[in-house]
Amino acid sequence: MHADDSAPRDQDDGGPGLYAVSDLHIVYDQNKEFLESIRPRTPEDWLIVAGDVSETADEIAWALRLLAARFARVIWVPGNHELWTPKGDPNQLRGEERYRHLVAVCREAGVVTPEDPFPVWEGAGGPVTVAPLFLLYDYSFRPEGTFSKKEALEYAYETGVVCTDEVLLHPDPFATRDDWCRERVRVSQEKLARLPQGSRTILVNHWPLVRDDTRILRYPEFAQWCGTTLSADWHVRYSAAAVVYGHLHIPRTTWHDGVPFHEVSVGYPREWTRSWHPDPALRRILPAG
Repeated sequence: MHADDSAPRDQDDGGPGLYAVSDLHIVYDQNKEFLESIRPRTPEDWLIVAGDVSETADEIAWALRLLAARFARVIWVPGNHELWTPKGDPNQLRGEERYRHLVAVCREAGVVTPEDPFPVWEGAGGPVTVAPLFLLYDYSFRPEGTFSKKEALEYAYETGVVCTDEVLLHPDPFATRDDWCRERVRVSQEKLARLPQGSRTILVNHWPLVRDDTRILRYPEFAQWCGTTLSADWHVRYSAAAVVYGHLHIPRTTWHDGVPFHEVSVGYPREWTRSWHPDPALRRILPAG
């Protein structure tokens, strides 16, 4: 990684920008070095952090406070790793309680969460409402040939491709993760429906909003932990200027119905240190490149 790899790409004339990154995974020293190198280009820059900062509550808090001290505004959504309850974490809160604890940490640091009013970006490319979402997944991105959650999970266990969420991501007080997902979808739809008519949005979620973006996965059985079909048309329904997500560790931009979907992951060092993989960097969302 070069000294300037943390600089935002696709710069315009030097004005304020809205940038995004996800899957920082600072449990790895190389990723933590990248996080510490992140700087805004202007004092008015905003930063979206689309989940999977780290796995322990204290480390997540440290990272978000660091970024909040540097950027004019930081907007965070949780990923699955933030919602894990690892045995080595002194904070053993689970499920909804863990999420609410992280929301409280963010609010103390001035970081916007899915529980806060949606901020409006007024800079170049705006005005546009930045909508941080926490939707989870409901096992509806199933492998071909499986017709139920039970069949999809059985297939995953047979192949040995099983997400660690099955052990560490507890849905308390909900009975299942898919129950929690459906509640998060309901809450998010109600909030989006209150936007003024004609509002343009940037939808931010850790998990992909559409199934097609998971087709690139090497192991298709992993897709069931990657989103919900309930959000398939949200980019159209809520007038998205862009969608920002992570989770897949495949940084790229795809297009659906004329809307750019930006996967903004850093990923693990074993991934981004490969010769063909892009170096870690912030992605500029607005103004559009």
